[in-house]
Amino acid sequence: MPALDLSATSADLTRTICDIPSVSGDETMLADLIFEAVSALPHLEVYREGDTIVARTSHGRAQRVAIAGHIDTVPINANVPTRDVEIDGESHIWGRGTVDMKAGVAVQLKLAAELTDPRVDITWMWYDHEEVDADLNGLTRLARNRPDLFEADFAILGEPSNGEVEGGCNGNLRAIVRTQGVRSHSARAWVGENAIHKAAPVLARLAEYRPRDIPVEGLVYREGLNAVRIGGGVAGNVIPDLCEIEVNYRFAPSRDAAEAAQHVRDVFSGFDVEVVDLAVGARPGLDAPLAREFVAAVGAEPRPKYGWTDVARFSALGVPAVNYGPGDPHLAHHDEERVPVAQIEAVERGLRAWLTGS
Repeated sequence: MPALDLSATSADLTRTICDIPSVSGDETMLADLIFEAVSALPHLEVYREGDTIVARTSHGRAQRVAIAGHIDTVPINANVPTRDVEIDGESHIWGRGTVDMKAGVAVQLKLAAELTDPRVDITWMWYDHEEVDADLNGLTRLARNRPDLFEADFAILGEPSNGEVEGGCNGNLRAIVRTQGVRSHSARAWVGENAIHKAAPVLARLAEYRPRDIPVEGLVYREGLNAVRIGGGVAGNVIPDLCEIEVNYRFAPSRDAAEAAQHVRDVFSGFDVEVVDLAVGARPGLDAPLAREFVAAVGAEPRPKYGWTDVARFSALGVPAVNYGPGDPHLAHHDEERVPVAQIEAVERGLRAWLTGS
C-alpha cells in the first residue's frame, strides 16, 4: 500500500482512504498510513494509542481546538471501491465510508498537513472502533490512558452534517427484552408455552410508541424507540422457551443514563429487560465563546444531531463540541452512501478560514 499523499485534494484523499479496508476491528492498515503520513510533518507532535492517532501543534496559543474523526466504517455491502457518479449535474463520490465519515477525515488530514501556523493550537484525533460498542471506542481508551490530550476549549467532530453545524447529540441505549416459555414438542404445543408468541405484547408496545420531540437549549431533539433485532427458536419441531427482542432507544440529551434506562424499563414493564449498551448524549454547548464564533463563521443555522456521536465524550469532559462535516446523515450506512465533492470542498474552506482567521 503506497503512502498517503496529503498534498492531494481532499476529494482525492476521500477516494483513497475509502478504498482502504477499515471496517470496525480492521483499522490497522489505515491507522498505519495515517501515522506514517502525519509523523513526517515537523510542526506536529504525534502520539499513537493502538489504532488511534493524535497529532498536536504546540505554538503556545491562548486557545486550543480539538478536531476528531473516526477511521472505521460499518461492514461493506458491495459498495467499494469508490466510484464517481453524477446526480442532478453534481459530482459525487459513491462508496462505503464516503459519508460516515472518511470525507471528513480526508479534510482533517489535508488541513493537518497544511496549517502549520494556525491562530489556535489544534489537536487532531483519528480514532478506531466508533461504529461498535461504546467500550471499544478508541477515544474511550485514549481518555483512560492520556486524558491530558483532551484538554481543549472547543471540539469539532467531522461527523456528516451536510456541511452545517449540528449541536450536541442524542443518547443511545440498547436493551434486550426477553420472554420466557416452556419447551415441548410442537405436535403437543399445549404442553409447553411459546416464548415467541409471548413477544407479541412487546412488539405491540413498540408499534404504539410515540416518540417525543424535546427542546434542549434552543434545539429540538427527536427521540425514538425501535426493535432492531429479534431471535428465538430451537428447532422446527420444538416450542421455543426463549425469545429476545433487541431494542434501540435514542434519547434527548436532557436525559441522563439512569432516566433513559428507567424509561425503557417503564415501557416494557412486566418483562425481563437488560440494558446492554448505553451512551449519554451531549447538550448543544453553542453558548461557548468559540462555538458562537465558529457558528457565525460557518454562517448556518445550527441543527440538532439525532444520532449519537463522540461530541458526548468531549461534553462529558467539559469541552463544548459540535458536529461539522460533509455528507448527508440520511445516507450514513446506506448502500447508496455518497458525498458531493462540492460539499467536501466547502467544509475544507470553512475550517481553513476559521482556523487561520482568513
